[in-house]
Amino acid sequence: MKIGIFGGSFNPPHKKHIEIIKTLIENKHLDKVIFVPTGTKYEYKNNLLPNNIRLDMLKLICNKENNFEVSGFELQDKVVYTYQTLDYFKNKYKDDEIYFICGSDNLSYIDEWKQGKYLLENYKFLVTERDTNNIKPILNKYKEYISNIKVIRTNKDTISSTYIRNKIKDNKLEDVKEYLDKDVYLYIKKNNLYK
Repeated sequence: MKIGIFGGSFNPPHKKHIEIIKTLIENKHLDKVIFVPTGTKYEYKNNLLPNNIRLDMLKLICNKENNFEVSGFELQDKVVYTYQTLDYFKNKYKDDEIYFICGSDNLSYIDEWKQGKYLLENYKFLVTERDTNNIKPILNKYKEYISNIKVIRTNKDTISSTYIRNKIKDNKLEDVKEYLDKDVYLYIKKNNLYK
């Protein structure tokens, strides 16, 4: 089985996240995807909602899809690095292939991540191309690892969690309703999140 690990803050998760995953599964790049939300101990993300809230929102999405799962592995009292997450799943699913899903913006500086070279050497990457990056120089930068990198083109709309949060903060939740799964939208509304 081909299992994709999809890390991110998911603050909140939105339809673009779902669309990317469905595209990867429908096109047979993956059989299953595990959403792995980043923990609040991650120093570069200081605006995250509590772990349990983001986990709950992801569960609302994953409960509707047979080949979507969510894992709280990174929601620990310490920073968990991507290489540790991928090693964990590689050990858990010994007979399966593990893929890391990321945007081309993340790939562009993955060599600066903790154990970045180790990641490039040991894992397969499914990279979604973003508007803001020209993928060719990035692939050229990592040409020695090119056999582990597959670029996936997705629809280039610009939904982002930041945009959604800012709209909600401005009391415009209705304006972003179309970008959110129905149950996630209701959860945000009921719990008065991002105000």
